[in-house]
Amino acid sequence: MTADTDETALGYEQARDELIDVVRRLEAGGTTLEESLALWERGEELARICRHWLEGARARLDAALRGPAPDTEGDEETSE
Repeated sequence: MTADTDETALGYEQARDELIDVVRRLEAGGTTLEESLALWERGEELARICRHWLEGARARLDAALRGPAPDTEGDEETSE
């Protein structure tokens, strides 16, 4: 699965929940070095996916707060 596929396949909540599980497993210990490294790498990918979703949400929020772009066409007053 590629990173692009991961981003479209996992929603923010899914990625966040899986990331929480990864962190819990790492904190609990009891895994081999190889398992810990694989969990760490998965956690990094999940964090990147979460950032992607949050950045997109921030951009949409910023755009909504700015309001619609001013329409400059046809706004010129004609003087007679």
